[in-house]
Amino acid sequence: MVTQSHILNWSNAFTGRMQGLSLESSPFAARAASLAERLQDETGRGILPFMTMPFRGALEKEIPSVLEKLAGCKHMLVLGIGGSALGARALQKAFAPGQDRPDHAGPWLWIADNVDADTVTALFDTLPPKETALVVISKSGGTIETLAQYFLARAWLQKALGEGWKKQVVMVTDEKAGFLREEADREGIASLPVPDYLGGRYSVFSAVGMLPAAFLGVNWRALLDGASSVFAPLLKDMNTLAAHPAWKLALWNRMLMDKGYSQLIFFSYIPLWSCLGSWFAQLWAESLGKEGKGSMPFPAVGVTDQHSVNQMFLDGPRDKGCLFVHCPSLDKGPAFGNDVPEKWAWLKGRRFGDLLEAEGLGTRMALAGHNVPLAEFVFAASDERSAGTFMGLLELATVLTGWLLDINPIDQPAVELGKRLANAKLGAPGYPEENTALDAFLNRKGAVDAF
Repeated sequence: MVTQSHILNWSNAFTGRMQGLSLESSPFAARAASLAERLQDETGRGILPFMTMPFRGALEKEIPSVLEKLAGCKHMLVLGIGGSALGARALQKAFAPGQDRPDHAGPWLWIADNVDADTVTALFDTLPPKETALVVISKSGGTIETLAQYFLARAWLQKALGEGWKKQVVMVTDEKAGFLREEADREGIASLPVPDYLGGRYSVFSAVGMLPAAFLGVNWRALLDGASSVFAPLLKDMNTLAAHPAWKLALWNRMLMDKGYSQLIFFSYIPLWSCLGSWFAQLWAESLGKEGKGSMPFPAVGVTDQHSVNQMFLDGPRDKGCLFVHCPSLDKGPAFGNDVPEKWAWLKGRRFGDLLEAEGLGTRMALAGHNVPLAEFVFAASDERSAGTFMGLLELATVLTGWLLDINPIDQPAVELGKRLANAKLGAPGYPEENTALDAFLNRKGAVDAF
């Protein structure tokens, strides 16, 4: 069977301050050869496992085995935050949307991704512990928010199940180190690894995203196939980098930043893919927001955000580029009948989805007409393989953009500072500098207003 190609359309990408430029004439384009060498080196040394997926073979054996052990569970409660949650939620919303619709009969996925006492209490009060699998996700095994949730969830399961609690828990964590690894080994709890060098925001194709997807019945192998299709040409021949769409995306975004475009709109007109925007926002912001560099990702959903923030996109500061995502082959839903009031008679015979397509076209034209540089993704399908292709493309484009900015797109030093300060505030030992900083901050004097 021949699959129709997806399209990345550059027709409206060089407007505004990008007028007259091109990918080929960019001064950054000359770096393709050296970055291809770097890509060859880092994939060879196992530093970019989201590309090489050395874990896939084991994953395809381990996930079915884990699901077999959890066969009596109708609910899965995921404890995780940031990259440990955003990918799973995006895949749930895109490919298992029944939970948000009437008369859903299961399975159910619940994600506790915040320090939210009301929600955690509601989950423990209402979920049936005997039918709930608990999945605890933290690469380091020491993420304080996730561990705090786990300590409460463990007590909840123990109270209901006694020693049987361990059979319904899965740890997704480092293979060798960290508290969750120690806990899994000590208690004989099932576990799946987060491979080395695979940070949370790049981990969706590991057990982090694939286990919840598989539990929901999502075609997770097709997601992996889609991502692999992005990386395979480069892994075969790195000299093809200059022609690869991930490189072109990275190059275009580097040019945008060079021209003062400090925000990047992720405008999705595939409604079920709307949560991919939040997943992309973390990927882009946490990877590139360093040393005063990067651009701020702004997730937007069509057509919802035409009626909220699109005014700012069109007529606000000229500091925005746009990734515009749509799929002409989406199901168009029911047709309008002849009972449509005469004022709207032009809708007769049309289908509900025609409205989405027309609104998307109108928004693209309006953005281009207001000189917002826009790269248009036209997807041939909105299935799992297509989403895997898109997510893989965005991961690679993010890494390449970081390299073009001469920063490390894999670490997140500023985020770690906030975690250390939070630990110090809670009384954790070993944070003398953070305690000094807390004292100075909390004792700072200044004017206050009551309202």
